[in-house]
Amino acid sequence: MNTAANPKRPNSAEQKRSLLAARLRQAVLEKQALPLSFAQQRLWFLDQLEPNSPLYNMPNLLRLRGTLNEEALQKSLNMIVARHDILRTRFVCVNETPQQVVDRDGEVRVNVVDLSSFPEGSREGEAKRLVHEEVNRPFNLSTDQLLRAALFRFNAEEHWLLLTMHHIVSDGWSLGIFFRELTALYQGYAQGNPARLPALPIQYSDYAGWQRERLPVLAQQLSFWKEQLSGNPPVLELPSDRPRRPWPTFRGRSEALVLGGELSSKVKQLANRNKVTLFMVLLAAFKTLLHRYTQQEDILVASPIAGRDRVETEGLIGFFVNTLILRTKVEADTTFEELLKRVREVTLGACAHQDLPFEKLVEELHPERSLNHLPFTKVMFAVQNEVLEAMKWPGLGIEFMEVESDTAKFEITFIVQESSGGLAARIEYNTDLFNVSTIRQLLHHYQSLLEGIVSDARRPLWKLPLVTETERKQITEWNRTASKYPQSKCIHELFEAQAERTPQAVAVRFGRQSLTYQCLNARANQLANYLKKFKVGRDVPVAICVERSVEMAVALLATLKAGGAYVPLDANYPKERLAFMLADCRTPVLLTQQRLLREVPRNLTKIICLDADWELIGRESHENLSNASAAECSGGGPGGA
Repeated sequence: MNTAANPKRPNSAEQKRSLLAARLRQAVLEKQALPLSFAQQRLWFLDQLEPNSPLYNMPNLLRLRGTLNEEALQKSLNMIVARHDILRTRFVCVNETPQQVVDRDGEVRVNVVDLSSFPEGSREGEAKRLVHEEVNRPFNLSTDQLLRAALFRFNAEEHWLLLTMHHIVSDGWSLGIFFRELTALYQGYAQGNPARLPALPIQYSDYAGWQRERLPVLAQQLSFWKEQLSGNPPVLELPSDRPRRPWPTFRGRSEALVLGGELSSKVKQLANRNKVTLFMVLLAAFKTLLHRYTQQEDILVASPIAGRDRVETEGLIGFFVNTLILRTKVEADTTFEELLKRVREVTLGACAHQDLPFEKLVEELHPERSLNHLPFTKVMFAVQNEVLEAMKWPGLGIEFMEVESDTAKFEITFIVQESSGGLAARIEYNTDLFNVSTIRQLLHHYQSLLEGIVSDARRPLWKLPLVTETERKQITEWNRTASKYPQSKCIHELFEAQAERTPQAVAVRFGRQSLTYQCLNARANQLANYLKKFKVGRDVPVAICVERSVEMAVALLATLKAGGAYVPLDANYPKERLAFMLADCRTPVLLTQQRLLREVPRNLTKIICLDADWELIGRESHENLSNASAAECSGGGPGGA
């Protein structure tokens, strides 16, 4: 087609981008109101449900060594805020609808905290305390500027810079943009030659308006996701250390494990051989781990995607991330290579249909909702590259520092960090559900799986190693249970010997009740002598229907002392079942408690109540039974039972 025939048709990629930017801006201006993007709307809604929460704070802490030009830092931050409308945006509710309000002015006030008056040894501890307070200080979305800056001055040559944004105005990609621009601007101002950054073609509000305008053309993508998530897929139920609560708790911590350069290299080689991405291999391994932990075969995991498929959005700060639900059938007999093919197909399909906002998908599919977790899943998985590059500021050495978070957005967020030094796995987890030992074990099991996978990816999933070498040695040690045992003694005789050695030590405890070895032995002797009156001896069964209590221990030990064999009965069994068992074992005696008399069959055998009849039982001798009685046990067994 001759493009000259239509002068309005763009004849270059640059012209196309310019026209698109103009259309986006015009669409917003015509409506005047600035809508939220769908992702922003979800965070705004969560903020309404859980106000004053730091859950979506995004802190970044930098250690600055050298001579800091505070004026250049202040000017640089102000320029970034002036350049990106989203950093001057508040979120207000108008006629019950949230809207973006972009303030004309938005100077960032750097809060300088001088710690130089503190003793040198205590400055860092005080700084950590203040950083923790600042990181956990919530934003008010309707009134606050959603970027805060705090500078902690140790001395003239060392500072910490804490920059905190709310997720509703930023994401991981945005942090890379923010620090690249901050570096360029600081270098310029510090050297007296202000940098000129290229003009932005659009602002975030343009993108939010365009996203809503584009919804009608996403019907095909909606059909794809409806098919992918059909059949009411089950939510993953990871075994937890504590029961799940009916209300949301977001208390959290994180644990990390370096996977090692050699293993990282082998994982990448496996990806190349199978013509898949590193993400696909790591996700398939994670799904294998989830399958092994839960035994579920329908595994759904959420994964973030940058959401910047337009050139115009690549240099913008804002909340562009979309959430993809990746659903895979995982079966124990499937080989890892077969699973990898499934994961590849699912991932490519999801990426090809990534434009549909996750929030719109939830609105259309109406999954079961819970405040405790994201719809469809409780687990998030991500692979991240080094987003924050090493920064060089004149006269300064800069180091990014870890900021310990007290929150967790999901039950588990599993992140594999890719860097020049190899792979590292990190888990952000809910501390109300999981112990730190459980999370560390999960990380090591993931490492073991990867080692088994790169060794032989053709093995079925159930054959891939899970336990670590340390755990394997521990299991072997625990199973070394062989020990010398006095074969000529019965259990009750060994107990009698212990009672003689430690008469006042507690032998049994239940609730607030307890018996010493001496007391338990004496009571068991009295009951054993009483049982002898009913011809209980070798090969004679004694039925015991007793609730869990110290009396149960007395009954079991007494039966062994009398030379009999006990037959445990559960009072919750139907009476017909109990009657059959009593008749079948032909016991002359049933030991029980008065409160259970209504539950046990009557007139089938002699019933002795350990509580009501103890006045009679207690008249018997509390001395150990004679050797002849003890010899009735069959030599090596516990009371002949």
